Amino acid sequence: MIRIALVGAGAFGEKHLAGLKNVPDAEVVTVVSASEAESRKLADQFGVADVSDDYEATLQRDDIDAVILTTPTPMHAAQAIQAMDAGKHVEVEIPAADSWADAQAVLAKQQETGLVCMVGHTRRFNPSHQYVKQQIDAGKFTIQAMDIETFFFRRTNTNAKGEPRSWTDHLLWHHSAHSIDIFQYMTGAKVVKANILQGPKHPDLGIAMDQSIQMKTDKGQILTLALSFNNDGPLGTFFRYIGDTGTYIARYDDLVNGREEPIDVSNVDISMNGIELQDREFVAAIREGREPNSSIAQVMDCYRVIGELAESLEQQDGWS
Repeated sequence: MIRIALVGAGAFGEKHLAGLKNVPDAEVVTVVSASEAESRKLADQFGVADVSDDYEATLQRDDIDAVILTTPTPMHAAQAIQAMDAGKHVEVEIPAADSWADAQAVLAKQQETGLVCMVGHTRRFNPSHQYVKQQIDAGKFTIQAMDIETFFFRRTNTNAKGEPRSWTDHLLWHHSAHSIDIFQYMTGAKVVKANILQGPKHPDLGIAMDQSIQMKTDKGQILTLALSFNNDGPLGTFFRYIGDTGTYIARYDDLVNGREEPIDVSNVDISMNGIELQDREFVAAIREGREPNSSIAQVMDCYRVIGELAESLEQQDGWS
């Protein structure tokens, strides 16, 4: 049994607890957040008796093998490093960091300790994307281009449940990471050219609310990615895989072909819940002493590209 501390009592903490209850060799020992009352509120929903508001003290406990971090993005890298310094395996929600330097520091700590450090790039685990990957691996489909739309309506500081948030989310470091990673993972290629443009910054949030990203791999495939917090309409990320033998459109755990005809992905994996499958991989990697899919090492090139795009934006701001 892998004994886990769930750290972060927000919307994604809830999603992980819902998934972990279906993982037979995982036990959530405690729920931790900055507020013990918030920890208790979430823990009670899933029958977890122990709660805490002290992350450092939690890391010193002998009855905990691993931590899952669903805390604010700016805390991810430092908390992941803290966990590994304390001898705990760690799964950190996407993004692993909000700077290239911090992402490199997380990787360096994993290499130093040899512990499992996995990042929550959930698209690798959604059955819809797994189906496309299986077609690629079987030689039945080769990606030529991907068009991806990431659309939300986030003109105030709220989380996925519409609740107030104490930190500001980011289109580039968080939401583009899903798409840039899956593009490289699916093509098996390296991004060698990337461009970004962004719209006006929100007067209160201080972030750009709209971005357009284009990139190309060393194998010639291209990605066109549009992201917006201004979209008043269907919400989420929609992936169009354009290949040599067809087209697939993935919307979370649903998959259709280019003519919008449904494709059954119910038997692709043991569950239809991508986060549950992600957590199953984390627990299995610890038990089996191996590198997990979506390890910090495997996703590093995603953060390299984002770091380059972030630097490009800084230069653009300097020109304006």
